[in-house]
Amino acid sequence: MMQTQSILATDVVLVGGGHTHALVLRRWGMAPLSGVRLTLLTDLVDTPYSGMLPSYVAGRYSFDEAHIDLRPLTRFAQCGLVVDRAVGLDLARQRVLCANHPPIAYDVLSIDTGSTPATVAVPGAAEYAIAAKPVPTLLRQWQQIVEAVEANPQAPLTLGVVGGGVGGVELTLGLHERLAELLTRLGQPVSSLTLHLFHRGRELAAERNRWTRHRLERVLRSRGIHLHLDEAVVEVSLDDQTGQRIVHGSSGLTVGCDRLFWVTSAAAPTWLQTSGLSLNDKGFIQVGDTLQTLSHPNVFAAGDVATMVHHPRPKAGVFAVRQGPPLSENLRRYVRGEALKPFRPQKEFLTLIETGHGRAIASRGPFAIETSLAHRWKDHIDRKFMARFRDLPVGQMSPIPSPRLPIPPSPPPCAGCGSKVGSDALTTALGRVRQEFPAVASDAVLIGLEDPDDAAVVAVPPGLATVHTVDYFTALIDDPFLFAQIALKHCLSDLYAMGAKPHTALAIVQVPYATPAKQAEMLYQILAGTFKGLLVNDAVLIGGHTTVGSQLALGFACNGLVQPDRLLRKGGMQPGDVLILTQPLGTGTLFAADMQGQARGRWIEGAIAHMLTPNRAAADIFRAHGATACTDITGFGLAGHLLEMVQAAGVSATLRLDALPILAGATDTLAAGIVSTLQPQNLQAAKFVDPAARDHPRYPLLFDPQTAGGLLAAVPAPSAQTCLAALQGQGYGAAAVVGEVRAGTDTAWPLSL
Repeated sequence: MMQTQSILATDVVLVGGGHTHALVLRRWGMAPLSGVRLTLLTDLVDTPYSGMLPSYVAGRYSFDEAHIDLRPLTRFAQCGLVVDRAVGLDLARQRVLCANHPPIAYDVLSIDTGSTPATVAVPGAAEYAIAAKPVPTLLRQWQQIVEAVEANPQAPLTLGVVGGGVGGVELTLGLHERLAELLTRLGQPVSSLTLHLFHRGRELAAERNRWTRHRLERVLRSRGIHLHLDEAVVEVSLDDQTGQRIVHGSSGLTVGCDRLFWVTSAAAPTWLQTSGLSLNDKGFIQVGDTLQTLSHPNVFAAGDVATMVHHPRPKAGVFAVRQGPPLSENLRRYVRGEALKPFRPQKEFLTLIETGHGRAIASRGPFAIETSLAHRWKDHIDRKFMARFRDLPVGQMSPIPSPRLPIPPSPPPCAGCGSKVGSDALTTALGRVRQEFPAVASDAVLIGLEDPDDAAVVAVPPGLATVHTVDYFTALIDDPFLFAQIALKHCLSDLYAMGAKPHTALAIVQVPYATPAKQAEMLYQILAGTFKGLLVNDAVLIGGHTTVGSQLALGFACNGLVQPDRLLRKGGMQPGDVLILTQPLGTGTLFAADMQGQARGRWIEGAIAHMLTPNRAAADIFRAHGATACTDITGFGLAGHLLEMVQAAGVSATLRLDALPILAGATDTLAAGIVSTLQPQNLQAAKFVDPAARDHPRYPLLFDPQTAGGLLAAVPAPSAQTCLAALQGQGYGAAAVVGEVRAGTDTAWPLSL
């Protein structure tokens, strides 16, 4: 018998990575609940902090200073991370519907997705204006504008901003400050820049006091910004000749702008309209004093997406921040079955409005002042807030018991056959995945998943050989759906490296200790990812084995078919061949850093994108261009796998270390001394590497173990460039020529610079 394990019984799902949920994650990490799994569903791993956005646009903060990196935060909170966008709810079955992911089951749900600018009512606004949200889209387009000015500073530029609230005013001042500074630095007159601000009201920032409203108007006019007050924008059109956005005002005014930013009143996400939740007349979620929705007690909402029916407040970041502690507390209380605590937001709050060039307005109630001290004060407050998500108190984490959780009493879980997943959970998961994911049919499968027999039976076509491989490892990401695709690609790559086409697969699955319903849900996510991966590779799942354990783990025994005379062997490469690598290196160091909370979320997401890219097309391209040998780069690293090739072929090789494709962030984590635990063993291959290479900054990447890595192939030199072009044209954008095969059996140093 095994020692007692915590049984997963309750799923708490957070939808959206807004300020409120960021605070919930931090507080949850300080004291996680036993038996409760927390999952964050977000379409952004870097969530922008609204308080710093205007100054980021103005160039006063870096990207990392102005964004909350949710990946290390979820690691700290022991929270699963699913990067996708919510598109609906199935309240009856308690599932969140996603854009590119199977539905996510919940017992308790919290929504903090924010709002969007109201562009729908104005013809042409959605097509031709840059909405303030989603913020990443705005920032990408803003960066393009900055780069265009840097490339051609002599060209005149006209920008427009629609919306004269505090957000629109701060954005306008930030745009002007950044571009004016840039033009001055490039030796160009600021007069080449024209900014227009359109506002339907007679005064700016109507929600602020009289002094603040008038002061903001004076500041904007003093910067030469054209104000169009009492001018509602009724249409936005496109001038096909100039490419300008034509702003049509209610007075008949028309203004041409090279780019137009839309920062108007907040609108609710459209998918809420069909969600079944209690909404107000503007489509925002109605919540009570406990932040529970009025319609569903197990669904909470906070931030801009919600409206407190008894205490309505403006859509401002300060209220989202204040809701963090009470939401976190009430989620805990709900899971424990305890009485929830009401929250009453303050009526008055301090507003610090950036006016640019190191100054800000401090406004509260009828009082306001503009000074450099207010700017420094705001900078201090913002940096202190953001530091809470970077300087995580890992040493203070203390899991607390939760005796009132609905975990059924049970003896310690058994080993041996007693550790198998129950038939009900397996049947439920298979039934769902068969309905929702099409399976590849194969006449060769005589007995498979649909049959009750003890083993699968597959016919082998005459004249073909079968190629067999198996891989198995514990989960390196929190999303079972993506993990299944990564694990499957990792295993199938062995077949592609041998020149075989995948045929069938058996799955070996270990799910964490959980109630049968939770086990069924995890199996469904794993099988959904498996079916998706097999569909891309024209292979079928014919069976497998499931068990329970302390953590999620997955493997596949895969079979492929190949004509015996078309096998690719490691010993086949010839002197003069060119070595081509299809995928960048660095997963070992990046995921080692991720486990320590030291990797940027965008680095890991970039790595995952490559790890999900199938090797099928690359294998076909290599075969079409006469590849003489091939291998997949996995656990032994590039040096280890290449060493196997050169020793098998009796040749040597030259590697171009400067040409090695590298995953974003890998050089940073290696420079910090973070390597995989397998790296020291891989360094055994270092004795075959030219000692001069050891001082090269990319040297450690030679021994970095890869998960779901790319293919390394030897291609005849005359075909190398067309082969490389074909790879890049099929989505392997990082593919590169990384070396050459040379004659000789110099066993001391077969690899060199």
